[in-house]
Amino acid sequence: MNKAETKAAAIRVSFVSIVSNVVLSVFKLFAGITGSSAAMISDAVHSVSDVLSTFIVIAGINIANRSDDKDHRYGHERFECIASIILAGTLLATGIGIGYEGIKNIISEDRGKLVVPESIALIAAVVSILTKEAMYHYTKHTAIKINSGSLMADAWHHRSDALSSVGSLIGIGGAMLGFPVLDSVFAVVISAFIVKAAYDIFKDATDKLVDTSCDEETVGRMREVAAAQSGVIEIDEIKTRLFGSKIYVDIEIGADKSLTLEEAHRIAESVHESIENNFENVKHCMVHVNPK
Repeated sequence: MNKAETKAAAIRVSFVSIVSNVVLSVFKLFAGITGSSAAMISDAVHSVSDVLSTFIVIAGINIANRSDDKDHRYGHERFECIASIILAGTLLATGIGIGYEGIKNIISEDRGKLVVPESIALIAAVVSILTKEAMYHYTKHTAIKINSGSLMADAWHHRSDALSSVGSLIGIGGAMLGFPVLDSVFAVVISAFIVKAAYDIFKDATDKLVDTSCDEETVGRMREVAAAQSGVIEIDEIKTRLFGSKIYVDIEIGADKSLTLEEAHRIAESVHESIENNFENVKHCMVHVNPK
């Protein structure tokens, strides 16, 4: 996909995410207030925060897809990594907050004073789980398709909301059955999954910021493609580095030392094109020819 198509796909998903979060937040807030459920009111506030997160994703992708300019000759892809790190921080804070409240309620001595919620709060939790899980899969599918780290982070944000609503569902159901502490117990378990997702997103983003190499399998396939080009005697060295969602490749090849400069250039150009054509995420491949 070109930059225009990538941006359009990301904006489309983000728009759907914003609309669904606004509608869901209003419904959950209404259900929380009328159904006397503090857990559902907290869940509604959580969904409101997701709208802000989606705007961060849109901003990151917009900047990342800008064309090269005189101040950013290698492009703007790394700005999307910054957006992912911000989202990871939001997700981490969410997980810690849920876990803290859960532990605080577990050790509280005032459990008997908790108000038993009504069935509308239970219905809202089910609707939230189904909606958020659907948004997770929809956003994740597009994130993989356009290779967007920040959009993948937003997908995991949807999953964290679904898990949060699972905790609300169990808590509300448990409270209605006479076991209100279940809400807090499952909130702590869910918070651990959310924190783990935040760590994974943060690690992926930082790897792309510090020139981490591609995985060995990808490098091996690049080596095979380059070595298969006519005139290449051997591959002396191959280096790769992640640059946001893109890859830069530097290859040193060996060629017959008796070749003319024009012939050597033709071989180098063949390797260059073969790498860029066979690996969609490669933004640029630099080839150096060593005489053999």
